[in-house]
Amino acid sequence: MNRIVVPLALLLFLPLFGLAAPFLFSDFGAGGVAATGTLAHLWNFVLGAYIASTLWLIAGVGIGVFILGVGNAWIVATYDFPGKRIFEWALILPLAVPTYVMAYLFVDLLQFSGPIQTILRSLLGVDSLWFFPDPRSLSGAIWSFSFCLFPYVYLITRTAFLERSGRLIEVSETLGYSPWQGFVKLVLPMARPAIFAGMALALMEVLADFGAVSYFGVQTFATGIFKAWLSFGDRLAAVQLALGLLGFVLLIFFVEQSSRSQLRYASSSQGRPMTKALRGRSAVFAFSFCGLTLLFGFLLPAFALMQLLYKQGLSIDIRYLDWLRNSLSVSLITALLSVVLAIFFAYAVRLNSRLAWVNRLLGFGYALPGAVLAIGVLSFLEIFHLAWWISAGLVVLVYAYLVRFLSSSLQSVEAGLSRITPSMDGSAALLGLSRVQILKRVHVPLLKRSLMTAGLFVFVDVMKELPATLLLRPFNFDTLAVATYQLAADERLAELALPSLTIVLAGLFPVLLLSRVISKG
Repeated sequence: MNRIVVPLALLLFLPLFGLAAPFLFSDFGAGGVAATGTLAHLWNFVLGAYIASTLWLIAGVGIGVFILGVGNAWIVATYDFPGKRIFEWALILPLAVPTYVMAYLFVDLLQFSGPIQTILRSLLGVDSLWFFPDPRSLSGAIWSFSFCLFPYVYLITRTAFLERSGRLIEVSETLGYSPWQGFVKLVLPMARPAIFAGMALALMEVLADFGAVSYFGVQTFATGIFKAWLSFGDRLAAVQLALGLLGFVLLIFFVEQSSRSQLRYASSSQGRPMTKALRGRSAVFAFSFCGLTLLFGFLLPAFALMQLLYKQGLSIDIRYLDWLRNSLSVSLITALLSVVLAIFFAYAVRLNSRLAWVNRLLGFGYALPGAVLAIGVLSFLEIFHLAWWISAGLVVLVYAYLVRFLSSSLQSVEAGLSRITPSMDGSAALLGLSRVQILKRVHVPLLKRSLMTAGLFVFVDVMKELPATLLLRPFNFDTLAVATYQLAADERLAELALPSLTIVLAGLFPVLLLSRVISKG
């Protein structure tokens, strides 16, 4: 088994080799253009705009998810107020809505012909609202991303707040601090690693997104990659833009890891912290803050989706069943393969702890934006003139999905294996079972829940994946995500209601599973 682990893991890193193609092969790219010349051209014309808009987007979304995630986590974890039991789990519902679907619904709600502006014009008796901001802009993208991705910060930070003892607040009060001062000077620094971890996840989703930013008209590295590869046919420029996007991802990783490395204190968990009951204005503020977050993050988008579905009526696009079948097929295949590979890698590390670095290396795949991953795969195939593989079947597409989402499946299986004591392996070995038999008869039955969870999360991730699917799908093979994007690009918003709703319903399964765990906690 050990002889297979490393080569198989390296096989999943071939896209990174593809990204290095321009620097290893002089004839890579159209017309043999030098890599430095293309990079200079990009810098003179588009690279500055891509960097600026990406930085503004990251900064805006970072502030947004910090305020929404940390604010809601602190209120729910520390105080008792009307509706708290609902908000505890309901605040993670926005995770079920893909960012590109949120973008389409956000614009549909706030555009000139949308319900909000229509109602305001009717109430005010005017023909136009000059003061109403344009939803299809950078600020609109920041708003949409913030309300869609804040649950990453909320989930991790809420757990950190629950692990902090209620005595921390009491200590701050004895020091003469107000509740706000105690939160800022004591509790917030203690939760800093969790906050940075949640923000890093949210910002990596922003960097990986293509559907939402393209619909908002924001020029980022992701949109530049698609323009370079599909519109201009410049493979070299696409690869270099992909490396630039990867650089942003690595920068976020570095900042998050540096924050953790500077941690010089330890904290003990005292169980669930003591909570304070809120009354009067304080209770109204807590309810309003959580309620408005849930309203803009899930309830209004759900309302917009239902409204679009109502506009469409009973008519269903005849291609919908094809989109659904395609999405289900690649999602099921990838989920099953990811579970099998996760069992293989996790069990190999259990047998030989020196291979732990392999699983940590595989975890990097989830950080690869879909556009970067797709360009890496395409570049690698181009080196060996095997690009025709894409049109030959689903092998390349499923491979890319495995590279991107295997780590989420692997984490679930590793967590399940950690709960099985090594003594059970020893007892089974004394009974004459081989390693494979131990895995089959002992571990797999005990890992059923972990395996189902791993497969479910990968299934949903594949259902929602857009950038890699757009670039790597075979001809005439559209998934629900691709169909939703294409319909939105054609401004056929009513027709995207059904495929979007299908994706959201699929995403609700793991979210409801997670909410059940939270409600029990």
